[in-house]
Amino acid sequence: MTVTLRPSFDDTIRMAARQKRAPTVFRAALTRFSEPQILFPTLTLLVLGVTWGATVNLINVERASAESAAAAASQDLVNTYQAHVVRALREIDQSLKLVKYVYETKGPGAALEDLKARSLLPPQMLFVIRIVNGNGAIVASTRPAEVAPASDGGMLSALRASDTLWVDQPRKDLASQEWTLQFARRLNAADGTFAGAVLLGVDASYFVSGYDAAQFGKQGTLALLGTDGVFRARRTGDDLSAGDVVKYASVVPGADTGESGVSLKRSSWDGIRRYIGTQQLFEFPLAVIVGLSEEEQLAAAYRNAQVYRWRAAIGSGLLVLLTTLLGRMSWQLARARVRESEAKLKHAQRVEYLAYHDGLTALPNRSLFNKLLSQAVSQAQRHQRQLAIAFIDLDRFKQINDTLGHEAGDELLKEVARRLKACLRDSDTVARLGGDEFVVLLPELGEEKYAATVAEKIITTIAKPFILIGQEFRVTASIGISTYPADGLDEQTLTKNADIAMYQAKEEGKNNFQFYSEKLNANSLERLTLESGLRHALERNEFELHYQAKRDTATGEITGMEALLRWQHPDLGVVAPMQFIPVAEETGLIVPIGKWVLQTACLQNVAWQKLGLPRLSIAVNLTARQFSDDRLLEDITSILNSTGMDASLLEVEIHESLLIRDIAKTLRILTALKAMGVKIAIDDFGTGYSSLSTLQQFPLDTIKIDRAFVRHLAARSDNSTLTEAIIAMGKSLSLTVVAQGVETKEQADFLREHACDEFQGFYFNKPLSALQFTALLQAPKPDSASAVAQAGSPALEDTADQA
Repeated sequence: MTVTLRPSFDDTIRMAARQKRAPTVFRAALTRFSEPQILFPTLTLLVLGVTWGATVNLINVERASAESAAAAASQDLVNTYQAHVVRALREIDQSLKLVKYVYETKGPGAALEDLKARSLLPPQMLFVIRIVNGNGAIVASTRPAEVAPASDGGMLSALRASDTLWVDQPRKDLASQEWTLQFARRLNAADGTFAGAVLLGVDASYFVSGYDAAQFGKQGTLALLGTDGVFRARRTGDDLSAGDVVKYASVVPGADTGESGVSLKRSSWDGIRRYIGTQQLFEFPLAVIVGLSEEEQLAAAYRNAQVYRWRAAIGSGLLVLLTTLLGRMSWQLARARVRESEAKLKHAQRVEYLAYHDGLTALPNRSLFNKLLSQAVSQAQRHQRQLAIAFIDLDRFKQINDTLGHEAGDELLKEVARRLKACLRDSDTVARLGGDEFVVLLPELGEEKYAATVAEKIITTIAKPFILIGQEFRVTASIGISTYPADGLDEQTLTKNADIAMYQAKEEGKNNFQFYSEKLNANSLERLTLESGLRHALERNEFELHYQAKRDTATGEITGMEALLRWQHPDLGVVAPMQFIPVAEETGLIVPIGKWVLQTACLQNVAWQKLGLPRLSIAVNLTARQFSDDRLLEDITSILNSTGMDASLLEVEIHESLLIRDIAKTLRILTALKAMGVKIAIDDFGTGYSSLSTLQQFPLDTIKIDRAFVRHLAARSDNSTLTEAIIAMGKSLSLTVVAQGVETKEQADFLREHACDEFQGFYFNKPLSALQFTALLQAPKPDSASAVAQAGSPALEDTADQA
């Protein structure tokens, strides 16, 4: 019985509606698809897909063909090379067996001579045959005049136990730098015992001489590898090597099964990918290796692939250009408006950023820091809290900036900024005020020891080495700290007091931190007083020169003197040079003061000569600021001419560190001084780490050993060793060696014993005024025998003091 289901009337109506709506949806979709913004991109993608699919397929086909050809070429070369090597090895073994036969039948004396006379030996130009006894001593050789390498004990041991062909490891001739291979066979005595060995040596290049650049390219490889993993010979391009060790199983994977083949892999000896074919030589403990560079073998395929890609890319570009040209014009205006608004916003943000940040380190600048400090002071006042600010100044930054250049200096500042931020809490602020000055704000300070802890952390962090232009350098930091409310109630006072404390840290030797105190303020005022007084000291004739004698270590006689500057301040009294010289150097006043010292010293020396006193040299110290003055040479020439001073009696002293600051400029100035006849001395030698090669560049006359080495001569053996080394260095350069700061008889005896030329110090004479030094020069001179004994004695020193 069959049952037929008929649709209801409603179902029929719905079905008819769907059938009517289907063409309408299709037409709407087709209309949407035909719109240019959809049609063109869709067609473009379709054409691009077809184009690039065909291109990729063509590239893959050509690459596969090139890879197959490279593998086939490598296999052919392996077979050819195997046949060549086997033939050569058989000839070598045949020669060894022939010598062995003649040796064992006719005796050792006639073996080589007999075969050589019958022209049965291989060419002597390529091969050398030697016969050694059981102890490894050579008893016969085809090149008797040649110095033969020592026989290998391991080889002889192996031949005692076996009668097989021995293939030695390659050996490099130290004279010719060429690699040599030796092959050997056992020699038996008449009773069958071991009598020695016959060796055949050949240049390792013989086995890779078949390398043809037309076949192998520049990166191909031809090699002979021992089963012990040692290359007997390997050639890549024009480079020949031997003796390298590799893992044999990884290089010759089919050695165990006897199979050979070609595989693409990266060479373990130089990292180049090659089609490497290998073959174990079963008659010998060797394998042949042929490698063709993947890059060279597939170069043509790569070039063709590049051409195909370029063609596809150009066609794709033209197609894309064509389809996007119309669309671009429609949105270009809107895009331009968006860009303009974005540019205005970015410019405004950049202007605001630069107004409150340092352009180099991206840290807050002075303006932003002052605002943050003002806000922090207000918050601390409102909540009755403490805060601290720390002024940080880099020590020796100017020297690095001048020596290495501003680019290295900028890199140093950026690294310092990174290190400072790493030392602080998130609530702390670090800013750059300018140059090498940084400042740190520590709000919500619980107690002062946290500020000290941060300062110590900063000093330790900055003291770590910096890598600039590929070299290691070190800088240190001096830090001054002021706290609220103890050291000030507003930002100006806190900033000023932290700055004062920072300068005190520098005066304390740098690389430390100091808290502000009223005493520091007083010291700052004293510095201002010194600076103000220095500006008028020359006009008021407040400077005076004292002179300290230099004496000959052998005779005790005065050989010269050093001019030393003294300042008689009307209010402060006698000011020590260590107090006012740094101020004069920093302010630049040292230049006119230095000219006055030179003028006065030369005039005094001429005056002593007019009194009939001995013609003695006089030394004048030049500071770094004086030495860098552009008018230095002109001023010295003018002073010598105006005073009538003999240039050969003037000796200028410069610090050792100036030699390596700007070698070219220093050499130019010293050469010009030497041309005038002026003598040149290196002061405080031993503290600047100058090498012998550095000293040899400069026209020097004298080196003066720093008093720090002389002070502990009797107590510290390391100082004694350094002093001996300095004296020896000076002697090797034919320089006069002068020891400074000699204060005891033990020091003088040590220097005299080690042939130091001259010394000066309180043990002999204190610095004397011009009048006192005149009396010293006029005093009766003892004979040379007693002068040595009296030099530095209390009697001689008393005479100087009385004068």
